[in-house]
This record gives sequence, structure tokens and C-alpha cells, in this order.
Amino acid sequence: MAILFGYFIVCASVFGGYVLSHGDLATLWQPFELLIIGGAALGNFVVANPPHLIKSVGRSVIGVFGGKKHSQETYMDLLALLYELFNKARRNGLMSIEEDVEDPGASELFLRYPKITMDLQLIDFICDYLRIISTGNLSAFELETLMDQDIETSLEEAELPGQALGKIADALPGFGIVAAVMGIVITMKSLGGPPEELGLHVAAALVGTFLGVLLAYGFVAPLSTSMEHRARESIKVLECAKTAMLATVNGIPPQLAVEFGRKTLYSNERPTFTELEEHIRGR
Repeated sequence: MAILFGYFIVCASVFGGYVLSHGDLATLWQPFELLIIGGAALGNFVVANPPHLIKSVGRSVIGVFGGKKHSQETYMDLLALLYELFNKARRNGLMSIEEDVEDPGASELFLRYPKITMDLQLIDFICDYLRIISTGNLSAFELETLMDQDIETSLEEAELPGQALGKIADALPGFGIVAAVMGIVITMKSLGGPPEELGLHVAAALVGTFLGVLLAYGFVAPLSTSMEHRARESIKVLECAKTAMLATVNGIPPQLAVEFGRKTLYSNERPTFTELEEHIRGR
């Protein structure tokens, strides 16, 4: 909703100012200029990116318009789940959670947190590292290094769609110039004709430049930035889980281990100590 509102502001400001300056909106309607710019940008995008990344861009664009991937409630569910896992392992030994992490889809403990089980990347991260922890073959330092590499790779992959779209935003002004130059070519061909006709051709050529710049900086570039923000936010749950698991490996009690994880969250999503404690007790 915020993105649509932002686009509304862009359109209202640009076209509203144009109309208030006695501009004619009909003059800006140049479908062939849009065809040149949009088609060239699409072709550029297809050539520059592998098929799997093109699909990822589509999913990421839909996801951005769908709002935040993780809410405060999701983070509290994550910490509550980790608390239950740590507490069970502390009371009954690490082997007691083996069945839970081997098949989380059939685990009563995991199934109490549907928001978490829906995030397959997060579930795989938690289960993979709990399996490693249960073997007892890695030190806390080695485990942290492995987690950091895993999270870094996940972040790079999550940022790729936004970066790919950002490169298209960088190219759009150039395609606008291409459309403008082609419009000038048509204008030069019409020299000697009525002045009104020449004026329309020049206007159409200038609209090409206008559309390229507007689409780049008013629509595609901010969408790309929003996708990158969402990618970083989507990795925060992994960092939260990582910190809590490392704390429990270092012998920190479950209640304090999830507190370590809580501290990694951004301030606008971080529950208070009391809120988290009440949530865990409620669960």
C-alpha cells in the first residue's frame, strides 16, 4: 500500500504540475515511445539475467507489494519456538529434539508455530544447525563462522533481484534518449511540412526522454531499493536464530539465549523483554 501511495505522489506531482502549467496531457500519450523504451528495457533484462533470476525478480516484485515478510509477531513466534527447543534439549538432552528437527512438518512443537513453518528457508536453517549442534563436533567459533557464511550467501542471493531491477532503472534514461533520437529522425524526414506537424513530432521525441527518466527515477529505481530493503529484512530472522543458537551452545540458559536473539532485531520490530516473556508463557 505504501508503494502505491508513493507512486500516486509521483504521478500527482509530475502530471499535476504539468497540467497546472497549462500542459496538455494528451500530448504525453505516445504509445510508440513507450513501446520503444519498454521493449528495449525488457530485452535488456532478458539478455542480462538467467531465467531463474528473472523468475526471482517477478516473485520479489509481488512480495514487495504484499508488504513486510516478517512482523513482530513472527519474531516472537521464532523466539518462542527456539525457547521451547532449547528448554527441551536442556531438560532431556540434545537427542530429545532429534525427531523434531528431522521432520519439523510432523513435529507437534513446530506445528504450534505455523508462521515459522511456512518459512522454509528459516526452518531449514534452524534444523540444519540444530543437527550440527547435536553432533557436538564443532566449537562455537567454528559454528559461528559456518553460520556467517550461510547468512552471507543467503543475503547475496536475496539482493540479486533488486540489483537486477536497479540496472534496468539505470538503463531506462538511455532508452529514453534512443526513443527521442528516433523521434528526431522522423522529424527531420518531415522537414518542409506544416509547422504543426513538425511540432507534434518534436513533442513526441521529447516525450521519449521524459518517459525514460520518469520511469527510471520515479518508478523502477525506488522499487529496486524497496526490494533490497525487504531482502535485508528477510535475513534478519536468520541472524536472530543464529545468535540465539550460539548463545545456547555457549551454555546460556534458554530464557537468556532468546534474549540474545531479541537484541539482534531492528527497533521497530523488536518486542520488549516483557512482551516476549508473556508471549512465551502464553505459548
